[in-house]
Amino acid sequence: MELRALQYFVTVSEELHFGRAAQRLGIVQPAVSQQIARLERELGVRLLDRTSRRVQLTPAGERVLAAAREALAAAARVRVVASEPAAVLRIGVASCATRRIDRAVRRLSDGERPAEPRLVDLPVAARLDAVRDGELDLALVRGALTSTAVPVVRAVRAWSEPLYAVIGREHPAARRPAVSLRDLDPRGLRLPARDSDPPLHDAILAALPVAPLRPPAGDLLNVLFEVGRDTEGWTLVPAEQFDGSRSERLLRMPLDPPVTVDGHVVASRATPEPCMASYVAAFAD
Repeated sequence: MELRALQYFVTVSEELHFGRAAQRLGIVQPAVSQQIARLERELGVRLLDRTSRRVQLTPAGERVLAAAREALAAAARVRVVASEPAAVLRIGVASCATRRIDRAVRRLSDGERPAEPRLVDLPVAARLDAVRDGELDLALVRGALTSTAVPVVRAVRAWSEPLYAVIGREHPAARRPAVSLRDLDPRGLRLPARDSDPPLHDAILAALPVAPLRPPAGDLLNVLFEVGRDTEGWTLVPAEQFDGSRSERLLRMPLDPPVTVDGHVVASRATPEPCMASYVAAFAD
């Protein structure tokens, strides 16, 4: 029994479609079918029920799927124990560096399955596409992520961080210890365009007591510049994201009551469960 056959079987089981599985694996569909048929002959059981309309796991297939994932994870651990060079781990991130990323890089480098993290700066949509296409091993995404929004990848919540109101030093609320969203003038709210970060944009909109009165425009850098020039201007930014965009003209104000946004680790659905768990643990609080 070859590990390759187990990997093909796991991929088909997750996609429930031979064509999509072949595309994910980067091979032709007949090769996938041949490996699955050979695995079924070796095991003496039928793993998948196939019709012209669907592919479905048999009860035996359900049992073999769990064991196959464990075998693939065990093989990965064997390669580490054999002192192979640490695998390169390509991580899609935003351009700002944070303490969370620094800490996660150390954890991944020194963990049970040592890796050589490489950070790749990409916009959110491009990050998700790169994970889907196998160009990234994982990506970090803040905000509202659902299975329907990212159907071909897997997103797991790893942390939560506060949203802060960012205002200029001349803003009327600048001397307060905290500020309520209901006390901020909605006419002063500025938000980046949704296409710059759809999940975060949607999460911020969900937190607002009233809809924004200004149309979103530009990226975060432009929004912060405009907020710094307007005595009534303000925006909402995740705490860690603002740490990488500090300016002497701006203040970060805690919200009362607090509002948080979730951070997710996004990876391929083919990622073994132990690997996914280690990625999530690396970025968790």
